[in-house]
Amino acid sequence: MSKPKVAFVCVHNSCRSQIAEALGKHFAGDVFDSYSAGTETKPQINQDAVRLIKDIYSIDMEKTQHSKTLSDIPPVDVVITMGCNVTCPAISCNYMEDWGLEDPSGKSDEEFKKIINTIEKNILSLKEKIKNQSLY
Repeated sequence: MSKPKVAFVCVHNSCRSQIAEALGKHFAGDVFDSYSAGTETKPQINQDAVRLIKDIYSIDMEKTQHSKTLSDIPPVDVVITMGCNVTCPAISCNYMEDWGLEDPSGKSDEEFKKIINTIEKNILSLKEKIKNQSLY
């Protein structure tokens, strides 16, 4: 059986969803495939996110990821929205969840680290739910 595909969705696909994709690959790549996408793109991933993920986890998001729209990713089984305070487009999936995360863009490293820590915890929780097949 192939691994489920999880999409982390945000408006610009430049910060929270990119962090979730990187941490999903890092912590749960054995259980699910991670993708991120947005309804719009930015020319580059948020540089504070890139720096902090590199510092904390030694992951270089700029080498492995880029900003992409929903049409750039394959069909997915699970959609996680980051909490964008906008109406998310309809995405076909078996399970959807909103993590309700504030965008740390332009905020202090401490605020970024709080969001990164929450994303890590949520990834590990999602990994367990998928392993236990308790989502769908």
